[in-house]
Amino acid sequence: MPHNDEPPVTLRIFGKQSRFLREQRAMTRRELADLIPYSESLIAMVERGERPPKPGYVDAVDGALGANGVLRVLIPDVAEKHHPAWAEEYVNLQAQALALHAYSTHFLHGLLQTEEYARAVFRCVRPSMEDDEIERSVQARLATQSLLTRKPACRMTFVLEEPVLQRKIGGQAVWEGELKNLLMLSELHNIQLQVMPLARVTHAGMDGPMTLLETPDHHTIGYVEGHRGSYFLTEPDDVSVMSHVYGTLRSQAHDAEASRAHIQHLLTGEASA
Repeated sequence: MPHNDEPPVTLRIFGKQSRFLREQRAMTRRELADLIPYSESLIAMVERGERPPKPGYVDAVDGALGANGVLRVLIPDVAEKHHPAWAEEYVNLQAQALALHAYSTHFLHGLLQTEEYARAVFRCVRPSMEDDEIERSVQARLATQSLLTRKPACRMTFVLEEPVLQRKIGGQAVWEGELKNLLMLSELHNIQLQVMPLARVTHAGMDGPMTLLETPDHHTIGYVEGHRGSYFLTEPDDVSVMSHVYGTLRSQAHDAEASRAHIQHLLTGEASA
């Protein structure tokens, strides 16, 4: 079930409309940027439908182009959502999951992130996000963490690549806070964290990060996220392969007790056994 990674229709319509009005006035993006407090690159992204325009942007462009409200009436339709359109379905499925199994390779899964770590992750996104956009995204991510303590409990396992734990996203203090958070989460009865050691000479995760979700009707689906979109795997053969890979990853990683000790060693600066 590949997801269409094109921008939402409403954003594409707004972008085409605003570009049409600009070009009707024989105005370049640079010239428009000189008239409003927004950059030429942001104008380009909005016109391509890649970035939701904020109300202030819409007002400024509408006025600069003499659109007489043609763009302003679209503000409710292009308002920024908490999650990208292609991620909404996953967020909804995750909230209902009976079980979740995730393999992380570059940064920690959103369910495991502290507020400071999440903010640092969003600050790494390129093109850069505006500060208010980052804050909305952080709060939306934190809201998903109600799954950690939901009743009935969701059974969760996470396989974390060792470099993910070593990477000090956000700096030393943020990193230490995140490691303490992982130690706390590892004590929850419904969560198991396993560290995949860098020293492994065989590794089943060559295809990259993935998530497996068990739905309320006891079907398992796979989820893979990419740069500009994501897709679900629902065919039994595909899900079987993903489940086999994930099972192998768990067998190759440290067990939960050794993983907790590894995280503790990182936090204290001691050499891991």
